[in-house]
Amino acid sequence: MTLAHKFLVRQQGVAVITALLLTTLAVTIVASLFWQQQVQVRSIENQRTQLQKQWILRGAIDWARLILRSDVNQVDYAGDPWAIPLAEVRLDEFVENGKQDSDASSATLSGFIVDAQSRFNLTALMRGGSISPADLDAFTRLLTNLRIESAAKLAEATAAYLTSARMPVPIQPIGGLQSNAPASSTQASTASVTTPRMMALIQVDDLLAIPGFTVETVNRLKDYVTVLPSGDNSINVNTASAEVISAIVPGLSLSDATAVVASRDRAYCKDRADFLSRLPTSVTSAPTSRNIGATDVKTQYFLVNGKVKLNNAVLESQSLVNRPVIGGQVKVIWTREN
Repeated sequence: MTLAHKFLVRQQGVAVITALLLTTLAVTIVASLFWQQQVQVRSIENQRTQLQKQWILRGAIDWARLILRSDVNQVDYAGDPWAIPLAEVRLDEFVENGKQDSDASSATLSGFIVDAQSRFNLTALMRGGSISPADLDAFTRLLTNLRIESAAKLAEATAAYLTSARMPVPIQPIGGLQSNAPASSTQASTASVTTPRMMALIQVDDLLAIPGFTVETVNRLKDYVTVLPSGDNSINVNTASAEVISAIVPGLSLSDATAVVASRDRAYCKDRADFLSRLPTSVTSAPTSRNIGATDVKTQYFLVNGKVKLNNAVLESQSLVNRPVIGGQVKVIWTREN
């Protein structure tokens, strides 16, 4: 074999290797492009699904607002239309979920409304800028009714936390610089620039920030306490549990409160006087009867819970809505999704 022939064979081998490398590189680039396109398509599909679920839940909230607004009775109780839960219903004809018309839709909606004033309002522990002794005692009794250990300590810790959250503290000068201004003017400027010590309670889960509360304790409390914008709201005795009623009525045992709830379920309380007439005489005639918490049969705050299932995705939401006692629009205070 001549030298030229050997050189030609070597060149052909290099060309083959180069061609294979270029082919591999091209395949890798194309595969990467296809992968990126698939990721983008899936991301768009997820965003569309999320938007669809959010719009469905917004529609559910509007539906709940309509039901609450149409309820013009002077009494709220468990037999009202708003108290009937919405069973899981299919949305085949209302939601486009990316499937062909021949495929069955998997979009479903369910939900229920809860009377937020059927629960003890933690905001009521602070009234007029100071701790309310009557409400503190009521919260202690509620923790005791739920068989939560160290009830008194937890109630006092909650009250102390609310006090600290409302108490302003001065902002110190940056870097510890001292002012040459007169003492009086320095104190005035310091007093005018304040910041809260702690974040106020916004939801029941915020109790975990208070020493002594555990996840188990908070989960046990969720069906019995709430956090409303105002502490001046009354407990609706037509929807409150026996544990809550026993807590807000001094001297009322849990067994007697259970009997009152059974009586109320047979025939709802028409007004506060009707409720008081169903309490044992030993309770209403006792000196502590004047400390019975604020009770009513009408509600302004409701919790609207919704759940949407779309294909394999699930979205749950809870909204706090306010319905004025006389006229006005039903307003959404906040909405949380998870």
